[in-house]
Amino acid sequence: MAQSQTPRVIEVIAPNLKKRLSGVTSTVIRLVPVQAKSIGIVATGPGLPDDLPHLPLWRVALLPRDRWRVWHARRNTEMLMGLFLRHVLRRRFRLLFTSASQRRHSGYTKWLISKMDGLVAVSQKSAAYLEHPSTVILHGIDTADFTPPADKSAVRARLGLPDARLIGCFGRIRAQKGTDLFLDAMIALLPEHPATHAVVLGRATAEHREFLAAQKARVADAGLADWVHFPPEVPPDRVAEYYQALDLFVAPQRWEGFGLTPLEAMACGVPVVATDVGAFSEMLDPPRIGTLVARDDREALIAGVRTVLEAGNDLEAAGQVGRAHVEAHFGIGREAQALIAVYRSLLDTG
Repeated sequence: MAQSQTPRVIEVIAPNLKKRLSGVTSTVIRLVPVQAKSIGIVATGPGLPDDLPHLPLWRVALLPRDRWRVWHARRNTEMLMGLFLRHVLRRRFRLLFTSASQRRHSGYTKWLISKMDGLVAVSQKSAAYLEHPSTVILHGIDTADFTPPADKSAVRARLGLPDARLIGCFGRIRAQKGTDLFLDAMIALLPEHPATHAVVLGRATAEHREFLAAQKARVADAGLADWVHFPPEVPPDRVAEYYQALDLFVAPQRWEGFGLTPLEAMACGVPVVATDVGAFSEMLDPPRIGTLVARDDREALIAGVRTVLEAGNDLEAAGQVGRAHVEAHFGIGREAQALIAVYRSLLDTG
């Protein structure tokens, strides 16, 4: 596929200086096409789709000095590159950094941050670790891509899943993401609810394949191999279908920078039980919207899921409330426009 046309006037560059798919890469891929409708923005770096507005990195270094532009970094390497472009190559860049971190920054990162012209945090928790004024802009999702199904049973049939009450846990499969905690809860709860099944969907990279094998063995040892399903990894554009098959979504992470999965589930009309990590407490409004439980607390997770399951028919109504909440507060257009306002502010400083 041919690359998307570069805008005539480039005002913002969103670097992605990591070839391997990551949360930052996904953010750039999601946001740039939406932002490009309102501002001259391009991405740069490896591992990006051909149809994304794009400028090769070598061309960034040769941009004319006819105007100020924003360099929107999301990693240390990208902050450093921005400083190199401005102070060594003498390009006219305003430097912006978005942070998702929820831990103390190293001395090196603090130094880089101190050199930025603007800072964005993806949550109030992230902002607390920056030690500098910042604008909090929570991530959003495309609510046209993630939407409730017209016929949930038909979705399940298409995916080869049982037409039963389904509980899902999606994302990378590893201890950090709490896959084992989710399965602890399923091993405890599925015998109490024999008409309920579980679905674990995601990618286990090479270093986590033994972890995945151990989880499957635990499920088999509990006699639940027919009730817990591990579909093969699917491309990102098919994940919404799996959310649409669910009645309940569980986000059991031990650590998370932000975490989009609860928003994606709610956008598909699926209620959520989540641990108190990342921005989950800023997405949910318990008990009206979602259930929040303590991080890395097996018994709390089991109790939280059990309470929701015992609500029975209220699951569908809870899903409708969650969908409305995402539409009102977490659309990707809102995120794109909030960032554009930051870009404009930096560009207007002259």
